[in-house]
Amino acid sequence: MPQKINEPSAFKSRITDWPLDERPRERLITKGAESISSAELIAILLGQGSPTENAVDLARKLLRHFGSLPALSRASLSELQQIKGIGPAKAVTLKAAFQIYRNLQKEQADLEISSFRNPADVARIYQPVIGHLEQETFWVILLDNQMKRIFDFEVTRGLIDSSLVHPREVFNQAVRHMAKGLIAMHNHPTGNLQPSENDLKITRRLVESGQVLDIPLYDHIIITRDSFYSFRDHGQIG
Repeated sequence: MPQKINEPSAFKSRITDWPLDERPRERLITKGAESISSAELIAILLGQGSPTENAVDLARKLLRHFGSLPALSRASLSELQQIKGIGPAKAVTLKAAFQIYRNLQKEQADLEISSFRNPADVARIYQPVIGHLEQETFWVILLDNQMKRIFDFEVTRGLIDSSLVHPREVFNQAVRHMAKGLIAMHNHPTGNLQPSENDLKITRRLVESGQVLDIPLYDHIIITRDSFYSFRDHGQIG
C-alpha cells in the first residue's frame, strides 16, 4: 500500500456550513457548470472531504500536488491514493470522470469523421485513446477502398521495438478483414514527436510487407497528448 502524502492543514469548515450561494453544487444549479472552478467541480465529484479539510480544499490540494488539471487527469489510481483524504472510492470516481471526457472526445470525432485520408482526423479520433497513456502502445487501423475504417486493434503495449511489432501480427488481421490498406500509429508519452530509428525501422518493414501482400501502409502516425507526426506528410512513406 503506497504511503500517503500528508499535508498539514487546520480544520476547515464543512461546505454544508457555507451560505447556499457559495456552495459548489448550489452554484452549479443556479449559475451553470461553466461558472465554477475546476477545484469546485472536482469537489462535487469527491462528494466530501476528509476529517481535516472539506472537499474544495481537498480538490485544491490535488491540483497543487499534480500541478495542473491535465496532469491530474493522467494520474493512476495508486498515485491519487497517495494523497491524504483520497481513498479507493474517490480515486475511482476521478478516473471515471476523466475517462468519460476522453470517451466524449472520441465519440464526437467518430461522428464527424468517416474517411481516414487526413492524418489530423486520425489524430483527433485516437488522441483521447492513446495520447494520454504513460506507456507506449502500437495500434493499427484497417481500411476499405474508400479509406473508411473496417477495424482497429492494439498490437502491443510497453516498450515498442521491431521484434514486438512484427508484420505478421499486423497483416494477419488485415488479411482476415480483407483490408485494402492500413494506418499504423503509436504514442510517445514523452511528448517528443520525432521518430526514433526503431520507429523508422518498423515503418520500413510494414511498407515492404504491404507491398508484397498488396495491402499498403498509407501512413504511420506518432501521437502525443496534444500533437501528431505523420510519416507520409514528411515524405517517409511514398
